[in-house]
Amino acid sequence: MALLPILTYPDPRLHTVAKPVQAVDARIRALIADMLETMYDANGIGLAATQVDVHERLIVIDVSEERNQPLVLVNPEITWASAEKQVGDEGCLSVPGIYDGVERSRAVRVRAIDGEGQSREVEAEGLLAVCIQHEMDHLLGKVFVEYLSPLKRNRIKTKMLKARRDTERV
Repeated sequence: MALLPILTYPDPRLHTVAKPVQAVDARIRALIADMLETMYDANGIGLAATQVDVHERLIVIDVSEERNQPLVLVNPEITWASAEKQVGDEGCLSVPGIYDGVERSRAVRVRAIDGEGQSREVEAEGLLAVCIQHEMDHLLGKVFVEYLSPLKRNRIKTKMLKARRDTERV
């Protein structure tokens, strides 16, 4: 297993639309293991393959307190989303240190393939539902800051670019 570099906003590669995974083979299983290790190391609760510059439809999630209940979704599709919405503060490993309110469906149902190549359906609500929607946005090339006002988005972009320049100087 290996830690993977996480792309940071406003990297244009974060806007790449992911292609379907063709098969859950040894390469995908190794990617899943690397993504889980990377997510846990970064103290995240979700990570999309897009964020590690792999543009395939794969996300890993673990919202458990113990950090021992990984959920792997390959080629996920939301088959149902509740009309009831909630606004919650979201953060993102690709936009470190930034949190803001985003409106999401309170509950979703997702059809996907798991890390063993088996088809499954997941019903989620609350934090898990929000995380699934957030990570699936990454597969569509969308970062959560795009839900914010242009003013907030530009401030975040400026802050992220400055942080990158400061890091490169060190």
